[in-house]
Amino acid sequence: MAQKVDLLLTNALVLTMDEAMHQYEKGALAITGDKIVAAGEEADLRKLYQPAETIDCDGKVLMPGLVNAHTHVPMTLLRGLADDLRLDVWLMGYVLPVERQFITPEAVRLGTSIGAAEFIRSGITTFADMYYFEDSVAESVAAAGLRGVLGQTVMKYPTPDAESYEESLSLTRKFIEKWLHHPLVVPAVSPHAPYSCTEDILRATAALAAEFDVPLHTHIAETSLEVENARRDWDMPVVPYIKKQSLFEAKVLAAHCVHVDKGEINTLKHHNAGVAHNPSSNMKLASGAAPIAEMLKVGLNVGIGTDGPASNNDLDMFEEVRLAAFLSKFSTNDPTSLPAHQALLMATRLGAQALHIGHLTGSLEPGKRADLILVDINTVHNFPHFRRDPNGTYAQIVYAAKSTDVTDLMVNGKWLMRAQELTTLVEADLLAEATDYAKNVDRFLIARESSVVSKLIAIGGTTQEESFEVQVKAKIEEPEAITAALNNPEIEIIYKRRYHEYDTYFIFAEAGQGILRYREDEFLNERGDIEKVRYRLTLIGDLHEREFPSDVMLSRSRYLATANHSLRFYREYFKPSREIHIEKERQRWLVRYKGTEFFINLDQMNEPDLGTFVEVKSRTWSRNDAERKSKLVVELAEFLGVSTDQTEAREYVRLVDEEKQH
Repeated sequence: MAQKVDLLLTNALVLTMDEAMHQYEKGALAITGDKIVAAGEEADLRKLYQPAETIDCDGKVLMPGLVNAHTHVPMTLLRGLADDLRLDVWLMGYVLPVERQFITPEAVRLGTSIGAAEFIRSGITTFADMYYFEDSVAESVAAAGLRGVLGQTVMKYPTPDAESYEESLSLTRKFIEKWLHHPLVVPAVSPHAPYSCTEDILRATAALAAEFDVPLHTHIAETSLEVENARRDWDMPVVPYIKKQSLFEAKVLAAHCVHVDKGEINTLKHHNAGVAHNPSSNMKLASGAAPIAEMLKVGLNVGIGTDGPASNNDLDMFEEVRLAAFLSKFSTNDPTSLPAHQALLMATRLGAQALHIGHLTGSLEPGKRADLILVDINTVHNFPHFRRDPNGTYAQIVYAAKSTDVTDLMVNGKWLMRAQELTTLVEADLLAEATDYAKNVDRFLIARESSVVSKLIAIGGTTQEESFEVQVKAKIEEPEAITAALNNPEIEIIYKRRYHEYDTYFIFAEAGQGILRYREDEFLNERGDIEKVRYRLTLIGDLHEREFPSDVMLSRSRYLATANHSLRFYREYFKPSREIHIEKERQRWLVRYKGTEFFINLDQMNEPDLGTFVEVKSRTWSRNDAERKSKLVVELAEFLGVSTDQTEAREYVRLVDEEKQH
């Protein structure tokens, strides 16, 4: 007697993508509830099963839904925001500032819903996400009917949904507890990357993932700079570093892995980590080509991801699979390195295994969830059909088919698209909302682009200083006289330091923008050895607002920030009209004179070679206080042996600039 099933899909070319890579040219698939009952030849399944409904697939390819192994789906709202930039400029200069300003739970729901519509249309049934307000992502995913491994982001910086990483960890725990047993949502932990997390964060997220037995999704070795910094800061490559932080106690999904060596590949395999290869994103951002062929050779579970739609700029997995095959062939100079059947396997079963949900989805096998797509290959760009080689159909899907050929999509036994009509989402409404959102972002960026101050604030970590700086500067011939004068008991020395300073001043053509200084401070010990290095940005207002008597200068520093990025990043981000470079050796004393603190700097100007200068300066919030200190600063300078007729009324940057002009 035939077994009853809910649905029988017939008249299909079935690609199961199972271990044996079974194909059924005249195949069928039986489904009951949310699970696959059987896949096989149509004639056999018609005998074995009595369906409540039968659907003729009209000769289309019936295959597992595609698995997008790495993305940031709400970033559909940032698609096209800023293109053709390096990764650090794109991320730190544009994406993160807009996220801080505009990413809310409502925005995340909208972006996720738009991404879900795009997923469905391009044949994606399952994806791995990493973003903020992941609970809102989960709600949208569940409403759309897709399957997602969804990771709440944790990093050391404040994020749109948390002021601290402790708050992010707390949010992640609550997120996991809420969604742990959902039929479509697999909650995950997402420490953003080793470079954006502390050791404590990495260990805490690994422990949290292990506690609930959920995946841990992170970025690993995406750029060569990341790897160089890892060797510099940690004295080891990225993968050994995360192993040291116990990350592999969790089920790791490592995105990118562009710059990993053979030893790191073996470590990933040994710990059953999954890898998400992102060919479009890596090519567009010039991050490099991941050694996919080597990974597959050792048996790593490697999936394919689109990355976020702000860096790709689409969520088209057909394009990604094709590019994955092409990029591997190109980078290895071997046209056999990633054949079509293996590329498609990465987008289905291997991708699901990389996400640690291979038991649920990724292939058409009995007991797995009914996550499938129908692909129409009876189109002009798909003809003719050759069947002598069993791999021919895989090649046709990878090299010729397009996402627009997907006509129907099912997840968990429920149709989300029939005859290219979405059943759970109304696209027109979503696009109208996105249009309004883009207008607001445009207004924000237009205003920000016109102001160096706004651009500095936008990249974060900036403090408003608004401090007035009163100073006397003079060129001197005998530095020893200054150091001897400092031994006078009327001057209390609070501390003394030595630096080697490299200053790059950004000069802007527009009046009123101020001057931005990028400084690298090397702290020197008594032997002259470098003990540590500090990088700082200072946006200086009018350098010469006014002069007090005796050429005392009043300057104003408006904003101060730790410089976390490279000089090249700031050059490309701020786009100065020209630059001035100064190198000097500095001895600095913080002293107290007549109850008021002053800095005394003894500067040997090396580049350009301008001799030795002494600076006496003090800062205050009050202009009236600056007036008072202007008298004291002159008195202290004279006490040190600096005559008022020796003073230099120009800051170093102006002094050097005028010297160059002459």
